[in-house]
Amino acid sequence: MPGLPETAKKQGLTPLQYMRKYGAFEITRDVYKQNEIALTEQELAGSQVESNGVISKQGRPIGVMVEGEAVVGYNTPSRKLEIFSRTMADWSWQEFTLPEYYRSHIHRSAHGVSLGEILADFDAKYMPTVVWPQDAHGEVFTLLPIFRLPNLIHSRSGNAKLLYEISHKNPLWLNPADGAKLGGIRTGDLMKVHTEIGYFVLHAWVTEGLTPGVVACSHHLGRWRVNQDEKIERMSSAWVDLQEVGKGQWKMRQIAGVQAYETSDPDTHRVWWSDGGVHQDITFPVHPDPVSGMHCWHQLVRVQRATKDDRYGDIFVDTNLSHAVYRRWKALARPAPGPENLRRPRWFPRVVRPADAAYNFRIKCG
Repeated sequence: MPGLPETAKKQGLTPLQYMRKYGAFEITRDVYKQNEIALTEQELAGSQVESNGVISKQGRPIGVMVEGEAVVGYNTPSRKLEIFSRTMADWSWQEFTLPEYYRSHIHRSAHGVSLGEILADFDAKYMPTVVWPQDAHGEVFTLLPIFRLPNLIHSRSGNAKLLYEISHKNPLWLNPADGAKLGGIRTGDLMKVHTEIGYFVLHAWVTEGLTPGVVACSHHLGRWRVNQDEKIERMSSAWVDLQEVGKGQWKMRQIAGVQAYETSDPDTHRVWWSDGGVHQDITFPVHPDPVSGMHCWHQLVRVQRATKDDRYGDIFVDTNLSHAVYRRWKALARPAPGPENLRRPRWFPRVVRPADAAYNFRIKCG
């Protein structure tokens, strides 16, 4: 981490000791007005300025002229902050070329339609209808499954013993008004959350930290393993029994939670917590956004108090329903290709960018 060793040394600490003491390190404060950074002479070498002020190099925009100065600009085709999106028009979404309020799959109207109501502000052209499994009961909520705990790193900190000692459970956040509506739910009560393809069971945490009509469950947590003695991430995973109970239907039940165990690391036998959280993600169907293709994580769910047969950490998934949901979402997309027989816009950022040739259909479409 740039700067951490030097800063720690000034306080007579190692980098690990510094992080244990403070829990965070500020790498830089220079994070504003990145669009105004001037291009260097080396970056400008071999470039050309288009008639619209865009600076291109080897066929790609790298900046824009602003008041006679060459700056980085924004990561858009025009290198400017775009109000009108030519990309949306070119890819057959003309009605969304200008910013507007968009009613997504978790809009309040979608709640009612999922229960059979007919609502004027629900547009099936853009909003896939949720079809609940036959045994899904309870009030309809919007689930936020992607909010983050500040000391965990997505799914990459399962072996970070010190971080997991701080945070190792992911209860269902529930507003007090909704708790009362569900029958006087209190913190610690066992809840059953139904998705379009299954359910998961976890404890409630009643809080005014979110609005009524919305529930939340943090990600990072809920790891599981089917082998009792598997030593990978044992301090953050439950030992489970995973069974296919019908064709394409899977049931998971925890056999044991997190437990202390012996290794060369003396801290593994000091593990005092038993809760590793509940793996909610597996109960979410694939939601490919019709415009971008990216997965839409937010879910419509039905929430009820757990029944006598439910246990903490229970998970059920019907992969047949999952495929059906995927097909309903896919049907809302508009077929490629885009301009120049493209699969997708070249300017969209990618972590690992394919070669330019991969962006084009080999056979002319349309």
